[in-house]
Amino acid sequence: MTEYQPGYPTWVELASPDLEMSKHFYCEVFNWYAYTLTLDHIGEYEMFVLGDVQGPEIGGMYQLIDDSMPSSWTVYFRTDDPVASLDLVREAGGRVLVEPLDVAHLGRLAQASDPQGADFGLWLPYDLKGAGVVDEASAMCWAEVSSPDPDAGRGFYSHVFGWKPVDRTYYGRPYVEFKVGERSVAGMVAPQQRWAPDVFSHWMPYFWVSDCDAAVARAAELGARIHVPPVTIETGRLAIMSDPGGARLAVVTPVYADLQAAKLAP
Repeated sequence: MTEYQPGYPTWVELASPDLEMSKHFYCEVFNWYAYTLTLDHIGEYEMFVLGDVQGPEIGGMYQLIDDSMPSSWTVYFRTDDPVASLDLVREAGGRVLVEPLDVAHLGRLAQASDPQGADFGLWLPYDLKGAGVVDEASAMCWAEVSSPDPDAGRGFYSHVFGWKPVDRTYYGRPYVEFKVGERSVAGMVAPQQRWAPDVFSHWMPYFWVSDCDAAVARAAELGARIHVPPVTIETGRLAIMSDPGGARLAVVTPVYADLQAAKLAP
């Protein structure tokens, strides 16, 4: 089990307009399996696991109740105190979307958005510590926020999570890498570098695939919209897409055999 420290990306959750469509897409592209949990006060909740029902947890999914709401992935970050974290969100100019609530025996969650409107989650674990596997094939390996105001983003996330922003240059453009201690945990990029300028600010998960080109070809066959076709960058081979329901995600084949070690590199 991965050890999650406060501020680490811990869990991802898909809001889907069509559960069966999403199950088929993600299980085909990433070799996931999905099963249904029935939770008190929550109702039915889909769990994605790797391989089969006995596999490690990858993330969750729930049904959108309003067709006008956009499908999206939410990235959750580990916290020891959701209430205190939401106080920091308010102090830094963000919005609280969901006050802390228990998800049965799994954990306690909250949701918020930064001042530019990018939604994210907070997770205090009980029995579910987080994803059972990360930084490996078919699992989440990175999280990135699109922000029209990187300077404001630096200040906000540093205040809320204690992240240290480090300026990098990736893809020939400025990039902000956030660190917890010596470990890189997330990135930030201006939206016009990847999407049309009118696309709203958002968090997006990256999933590791063993063959980026093959994964993108299969995703396209299953109805994905490819925004950035496979391209070779400093850290691997990358593509960005929306799934058939419209949720944005990236796939990457890293150049590093040990991505956890790479995240500790200077």
